[in-house]
Amino acid sequence: MSRETPVETLAELLELRAGDDRPGLLFEDRTWSWREYVAECRARAAWMDARSGTARARGEDARAGVPGAASGGPARTARRTGALHVGVLFDNVPELLFLLGGAALSGHVLVALNPTRGPAELARDADATDVDVILHDPVHAGLAAEAAALRSAPPAGVPSGSAPLPGPPATGPPAADASARTGPGGLVMLIFTSGTSGRPRAVKVTQRKIAVPGTSLAALLTPEDVVYCAMPLFHSGAIMAAYAPAAASGAALVLRRRFSASGLMDDVRRYGVTYLHYVGKALSYVLATPETPADRENTLKIAFGNEGSATATRRFGERFGCHVIDAFGSTETAIAITPDPSGPPGCLGRLPEGVEIRDPATGERRPPGIIENGRLVNGDEAIGELVNTRGLGLFDGYYNDPEADRERIRDGAFWSGDMAYADGDGYVFFAGRGTERLRVDGENLAVAPIEAAVREFPGVVEAAVYPVPDAAAGDQVMAALVTSGAWDAAEFAAFLDGRADLSRKAVPRYVRLSAELPQTPSHKVVKRLLAAEAWRTGDPVWWRPPREREWRLLTPEDTRQIEHEFVRHGREHLLER
Repeated sequence: MSRETPVETLAELLELRAGDDRPGLLFEDRTWSWREYVAECRARAAWMDARSGTARARGEDARAGVPGAASGGPARTARRTGALHVGVLFDNVPELLFLLGGAALSGHVLVALNPTRGPAELARDADATDVDVILHDPVHAGLAAEAAALRSAPPAGVPSGSAPLPGPPATGPPAADASARTGPGGLVMLIFTSGTSGRPRAVKVTQRKIAVPGTSLAALLTPEDVVYCAMPLFHSGAIMAAYAPAAASGAALVLRRRFSASGLMDDVRRYGVTYLHYVGKALSYVLATPETPADRENTLKIAFGNEGSATATRRFGERFGCHVIDAFGSTETAIAITPDPSGPPGCLGRLPEGVEIRDPATGERRPPGIIENGRLVNGDEAIGELVNTRGLGLFDGYYNDPEADRERIRDGAFWSGDMAYADGDGYVFFAGRGTERLRVDGENLAVAPIEAAVREFPGVVEAAVYPVPDAAAGDQVMAALVTSGAWDAAEFAAFLDGRADLSRKAVPRYVRLSAELPQTPSHKVVKRLLAAEAWRTGDPVWWRPPREREWRLLTPEDTRQIEHEFVRHGREHLLER
């Protein structure tokens, strides 16, 4: 196949690497060439083919007895096509990538189970995705067994995923029906959303959904580059922005079992990393490590990821001498916004053709934002939901979840749930998730600009801003901070008073000081947990009483008075957790 031929599948990307003897995968003290890596993938593909044939011969149905699995429905589609659904409970280890390649080459499906979830949650996840068999790290053996025991439809077995895999020798051609499953629309993985604002949902990850971003990002790389992957492989970011571009470009891929802020730059120097992938707050945690004179003495050229704060991305690039590209993205990959370094500070880039900002209630297009002194002054009019009006992009739907599909897909358009606004030149600014909207004294506020301002205060390692109820009406602003030293309320107040980009209503009423923030394994803060606790937490909370400008430490008596006000206004139900 010519390299000029458009590559539309992960299977094709792997076949292009099958004769490549350059380093392909590095893990701890072991290196596989790309040729050796693809051979391992083919061995896993043969095992999946054999396992699938055994399951069909026995007439197994992993969904038997599960409500909603009527004959002919979506739950049985995979069974008719012969695809085996392999649940995987792994840290970032080579076996997981061998199995991923095996699924791509054979047309079977890898279900990325999250080892940080509890057994009951994993059992529900496995049932919802028709998992036939669970493979696992030795470290997750107990969790896998507990989850399997709780399933409504128990898998055929729970063998260890550590090599060698159970099954026959890896010989023979692929299964006869595999070609129908390895085209661009063939299902390769099921990856659950992070669940920051609700229950995780299984997103269909097709061959093209991995190949397209991989090929696109490969333009940043050469075969001599080294890609670093420390973000969890059971989330989409690591698959599409680390693994896929390495496979597409022929660059070497360095795999780290788990992310370590203190170990990241040591790994960069050890392996000669030139490109690293991050998600969420990872850069902030690296920046919290002590600075050294040797920080800029490294091979790193590019840090690519999403949901890094503007402050963290700027400081990381300055400290380590690399170019940071923070892109907008989600597991669904229905909307892509290309970063524009020439745009205003904090922007995501320009609105792409066909992507609009609409009122989530009426569907009407929102007008441009008016920005004065860095502050959005018409948030009520300008903030809306990002919508792909031309279709679904690379989103192929959620697996066997029509309710979730209906929530995101309306009249052929994709509604992201992400709030944003655009200025008069079309530059987009993130305003928060749909569940993070703030309305203070009748004014709609965007969460993201408040967080960006708070993070600029010296000593703030990470910050999360979220709504808590007001006793009379609407919301109040609360911020949870992780700091590297002592926090001075008076200095913080003076700092925010000097911010022309913040209205008085945007200044937090409550400030919580935490050792760490609740987060998903991909380092996204779970704000719904913070909002549910509000000021009723064991952490120190400072607050500004009504009509006062200074913060003081919240006392038990203050809490009683606050809750009395909720009762007085008939809003005590908002305090229920």
